[in-house]
Amino acid sequence: MAHSYSSSAILTTTIKFCLLFSLLLGMVSAQLSPTFYATSCPNALSTINSAVNSAVSSEKRMGASLLRLHFHDCFVNASGTNWTVQLGRRDSTTASLSAANSNIPAPTLNLSGLLSAFSNKGFTAKELVALSGSHTIGQARCTVFRTRIYNETNIDSSFATSLKSNCPSTGGDNNLAPLDLTSPTSFDNAYFKNLISNKGLLHSDQQLFNGGSTDSQVNAYSSNSASFLTDFANAMVKMGNLSPLTGTSGQIRTNCRKAN
Repeated sequence: MAHSYSSSAILTTTIKFCLLFSLLLGMVSAQLSPTFYATSCPNALSTINSAVNSAVSSEKRMGASLLRLHFHDCFVNASGTNWTVQLGRRDSTTASLSAANSNIPAPTLNLSGLLSAFSNKGFTAKELVALSGSHTIGQARCTVFRTRIYNETNIDSSFATSLKSNCPSTGGDNNLAPLDLTSPTSFDNAYFKNLISNKGLLHSDQQLFNGGSTDSQVNAYSSNSASFLTDFANAMVKMGNLSPLTGTSGQIRTNCRKAN
């Protein structure tokens, strides 16, 4: 994955400074708050916003990468639109490969598996569909969607053919394809329109519109972009509140890649 290192460096440095300063002041909280750094680091949000915008401008995949990071973090350790981010979440002191494998919904899941995975975290079917709409941006590797384009029948034939040119039956595992072929760098409701046309890239994507209980919600979002954006933002806030580590629980990592 390509990165804008200058923007990432600014973002990382700012976050480290603000979090450490906050810790030194003893500002521990029992819950998340959108104003968590208002006193300890009042310029935090504007600086982070500027750095993220710069990073996304330099590398369009960055927006999808950040969404994926948030999703994976919240599901394991439990832009296109805007919402008020709840701040003050601490880092975990442990990491678990087995927890990641068992908690993160796999792209091979059928609808029943997706509904169960999200229900286990307290999400409704409607919220599952809304959050899946994040696939309106980002890309996936050939190895993740190869089985679908060569073996499944609920896929538009011309769509499958176009993908096969970049994803051969053998080899090319890391070749990429956009999750939303229509507008891959725009956060919109095209993802749902694609599903109705049997142009979902992942098996799990098309399961949301395959004669099951979520078909009606996909139809609703495909015709009402505003409804999708509102529901997506609300679901993201809810996901951010999945059993967060706050106050003296967890830690503020000096290196995001590993526990202190």
